[in-house]
Amino acid sequence: MRHRIAVLAALLCFLTPALAQLSINFGSPGVNIGVHLGAYPTLQRVPGYPVYYAPGVNSNYFFYDGLYWVYQGDNWYASHWYNGPWYLVDPMEVPLYVLRVPVRYYRHAPAYFRSWRADEAPRWGQHWGSSWESRRRGWDQWNRSSAPAPAPLPTYQRQYTGSRYPQASQQAVIQTQNYRYQPRDEIARQQFQQQRTQAQSAPPQPQAQPQPQPQQNQVPARARQEPRAQPQLPPQLQQQQQPLEQRQQRQQRQPQPAQPQQQPQSQPQQQPQQQQNPAARQARQPQPQQQQQQQQQQQQQQQQEKPQQHENKGQGQGQGKGKEENKGQGKDNKEEKGKDR
Repeated sequence: MRHRIAVLAALLCFLTPALAQLSINFGSPGVNIGVHLGAYPTLQRVPGYPVYYAPGVNSNYFFYDGLYWVYQGDNWYASHWYNGPWYLVDPMEVPLYVLRVPVRYYRHAPAYFRSWRADEAPRWGQHWGSSWESRRRGWDQWNRSSAPAPAPLPTYQRQYTGSRYPQASQQAVIQTQNYRYQPRDEIARQQFQQQRTQAQSAPPQPQAQPQPQPQQNQVPARARQEPRAQPQLPPQLQQQQQPLEQRQQRQQRQPQPAQPQQQPQSQPQQQPQQQQNPAARQARQPQPQQQQQQQQQQQQQQQQEKPQQHENKGQGQGQGKGKEENKGQGKDNKEEKGKDR
């Protein structure tokens, strides 16, 4: 009997590492835990801990050592990608720093968390029993000043949203190509190794082909690469199509022929103007001619004024004679009046 008990104990010792390696089986289809994110969440670091939490997600959502962790329905789940698929994790294998996160950073904490202090870790030993606490003894005792640095966030996953979110068969290949982080925790290291093995054994994924363009916009590749032959134009048209600066420079370089002297054409142009505008013609005449014309006009005016002056004189003389006759008549009248007296 004792021999059988010893054999069973030895078998359990050998089976324990194997169970630990299968604690997160990423080869399984995954579990739907009700967490559906349409885009990469905003993650903030828990002060003093190498752990991130998602304040905008209505779930107990964390990131630690290259993996996403969610506490949902009294179970822990993990994933390499921010929106799953999610895989169940044995409570015995949950990393210590994830268990040490204070209660206040659980955005959707269960009801039994309310009686615990917000600045302390959940009382997992009280919740999971003495068996778990005996195997994870000392999980809540650690030197806070020696906490490791947090793992880099896999921000390359931000470009995979909505319909572009990859399937589980594609996630291993994309992560292996874009995320070179090496985990420290033993469980996370084993899962990363399993993920790389899946990526190496996965068949090559077909590359996404660009959407075909309409036929009217399509141009053959040979036509896009080879320039079109331009038709040969006559020299005169080629010179006209050249820029203005090149044509000016070419004209300056060419020797210009001697130009014949042009005779002034002012006289033929002025003749019709003189016929149309006599006033301007008189203004352009020499000064002596103008003086002669003025003198002739003055003489004509003087000749016209002489007869008028003679007539005026005759009228004046007649008026004088009339006055003398009137004076004589006056004297005669006075003499006649004296005689009557």
